[in-house]
Amino acid sequence: MIKYYWCPNTRAVRIGWLLEELGQPFEPVLIDIRDPNVPRDPDFAKASPMGKVPAISHGDVHLADSAAIALYLADVFPESGLAPAIGDKDRAQYLYWMVFTPGVIEPAMAEKLANFPTNKAQFAWGDFPTMISVLENAVRDTEWLLGDRFSAADVLVGSSANFMQMFGALSGNAPIAAYVERCLARPAFQRALALQA
Repeated sequence: MIKYYWCPNTRAVRIGWLLEELGQPFEPVLIDIRDPNVPRDPDFAKASPMGKVPAISHGDVHLADSAAIALYLADVFPESGLAPAIGDKDRAQYLYWMVFTPGVIEPAMAEKLANFPTNKAQFAWGDFPTMISVLENAVRDTEWLLGDRFSAADVLVGSSANFMQMFGALSGNAPIAAYVERCLARPAFQRALALQA
């Protein structure tokens, strides 16, 4: 059984969504990351040395960080179809999009929301407008990031796009808004949101 360490109103929702998509049994373990004095599951420290959620324990595997967890789970449960196999023509694009959220979206969002001065030439993520343009181009004419194939990459990117929409950072971007609606329409995402509530 997978232990899923989560806290409401955090990035943990994306791993809840992924677990629902996998169709594997899991045990949600609430971790109040906002109050370090609340007793915590002893395996949580093994899974998340930084004390952040999401994190998981799966047998002897203890893991934190959304992208690492998603890569691990999608590969460990290949029957879910959430990860193209090694050698599949879609694998390279899948890997690109799997690291797009932590490597590009999240730092670009931090830049935008904190009103940091931008430096597209020096920042590894470019800047917020470039990130939006790349994402818009990726979802404008296809249902999912890999065309008609839903993958774990859509869980990571789609949850981030939903977050941006919630905070008004998309400025009416129709292609990304439509992508978010497709993500929200997935029953697994709705079940994950219900758990968060």
